[in-house]
Amino acid sequence: MGAIQGLDEMIRRGYVVVATDYPGLGAPGVHPYLIGVSEARAVLDSVRAAGWVRDAGARRDFAVWGHSQGGHAALFTGQIASTYAPDLRLVGVAAAAPASYLAKLFEADNKAGGGADLTAMTLRAWSRLFKLPLDDLVDPAALPIVRRVANDCIQTIPEFLQIGRDAAPLASGFLKADPTTSPKWRAIMDRNTPGRVRQRAPVFIAQGTLDTTVSPSITNSFVAHLCGQGTRVRYSRYPGVSHTFIGRDASYEAVSWMSDRFAGRSAPNDCGR
Repeated sequence: MGAIQGLDEMIRRGYVVVATDYPGLGAPGVHPYLIGVSEARAVLDSVRAAGWVRDAGARRDFAVWGHSQGGHAALFTGQIASTYAPDLRLVGVAAAAPASYLAKLFEADNKAGGGADLTAMTLRAWSRLFKLPLDDLVDPAALPIVRRVANDCIQTIPEFLQIGRDAAPLASGFLKADPTTSPKWRAIMDRNTPGRVRQRAPVFIAQGTLDTTVSPSITNSFVAHLCGQGTRVRYSRYPGVSHTFIGRDASYEAVSWMSDRFAGRSAPNDCGR
């Protein structure tokens, strides 16, 4: 729970806060990294579980807030909440530098080398989940590094820094084939790209301008897509902020935005500006 950015502010405002335990993390099995429906179901199950805690005061209304993979989970939660958990009412989706267009993120990270750690984690997880040979994509000499990086955790700032060090040898390139051009791998990316279903709840998105993992240009395009679907979007850009720190730096604004949604205030809309 200590890794939740903005937790102190949420508690100060009297919120009930719950963090999901995704499948495969802390329990047997493969973690379905960046598999949207799995993430969203886990989030919604955790919200339901909070309602069963005696004297917690959890209510039907809830908001979701996440950074990076957590932002991806938040966006997918917005897509399936009404069908998977009609007993709950989602008032807002808040995400910091969310993984959005997965194929574009793969392409950008492969060219820049800045997202080698997350690329390694994703390919390793999908290879195990869907029984796809990893050595079809990864240079044999890099396989041990990919496996090590895939076992790292990134819940805290020191862990973010550690995975960066572990993944450093991959920055110069470790793929011998482009997964975005492989039909099986590309199909997984497309299925798990948010935005295929309209977000009914309003959305807050924060993006750092110095993010080399989730490119600002990709987030810009995704926000434009949400706007085109008719979603109300508050899009907040943070000059000079990297991927590692955008969740921390945007947390107060995100919590304030969620507070307004709980209060029933009209959501701001940056679409068309």
